Amino acid sequence: MAAAALGAAWRALRPASGPLGARPTRPGDARRRGSLLSFWGFVPMRAEPLRKKKKVDPEKDHAAKERLKKRIRQLEKATPELIPVEEFITPVKFLNQARQRPLVQLPFEESERRALLLKKWSLYKQREHELERAAVASLLKAQREAVHELELTAPELHAEAVKRDPGLFP
Repeated sequence: MAAAALGAAWRALRPASGPLGARPTRPGDARRRGSLLSFWGFVPMRAEPLRKKKKVDPEKDHAAKERLKKRIRQLEKATPELIPVEEFITPVKFLNQARQRPLVQLPFEESERRALLLKKWSLYKQREHELERAAVASLLKAQREAVHELELTAPELHAEAVKRDPGLFP
């Protein structure tokens, strides 16, 4: 089953003609194509010649770093701008009850559709929660089994493994 799926995926992603690596690629293709089955796209890219590094004057580089450090110090010294309290207060004209929208009476079909959708959503979230709990439970069981096995094979390592770490929690 898996082999058939793998073969179908390879046939869909293989080059139109020619041996592996013969397909022309652009430098940005590797970011857009994430499948490992498209390995032939990486072969020509790895063979590209390296670009020469620009020679940078050490004095200019040092001066640029110093300017950046100076700018950072200036920004650290600047006092943070305070937000005016008026922005947190809701204006009275927005608190007027007459400005509120009237409640719209939904048709029966729409309310039933929404109720069914809510039930489906809650069932989905319940199943998702149960699967997550089962995964955590299986991980905890595997951890307990590993600690028990360690206790049987190497008691000194088991003592180190179950010892409380004082730096873990404050």
